[in-house]
Amino acid sequence: MIGKTIDQIQLGDKASFTKTMSETDVYLFAGISGDLNPAHVNQVDSEKTMFKGRICHGMLVSSLISTVLGMYLPGPGTIYMSQEVRFLSPVRMGDTVTAEAEVIERNVEKNRLVLKTTVTNQDGKVVIEGQAKVMPPKAAK
Repeated sequence: MIGKTIDQIQLGDKASFTKTMSETDVYLFAGISGDLNPAHVNQVDSEKTMFKGRICHGMLVSSLISTVLGMYLPGPGTIYMSQEVRFLSPVRMGDTVTAEAEVIERNVEKNRLVLKTTVTNQDGKVVIEGQAKVMPPKAAK
């Protein structure tokens, strides 16, 4: 299984992935990452924060961008080189979010792409935005 090569990708190409964030996702991520911040795992303490309840880890939600890049555009074989993220709004358990990547720069000589990355919630509100730099897979010889 191999993703799209740079010759198969054009400016403006897009791909997305949608997921409903669950309490299980948050607890599994907390255990894997070691981030047991009460904002994510303690209902009583999180109610005292500016968010007035538990929120999903920002890095958990932003990891869905990796799903788009690694599975859809460019897809399997892609090397993820960098990611800039800005967290604009919290995501709560039960929210359905869509991560999207859009090709905004192509450098054929260096085999590099820059993609605009956004995550929106079920209401269409942008909760995360940024840019990713990737190296798409090369064509099989």
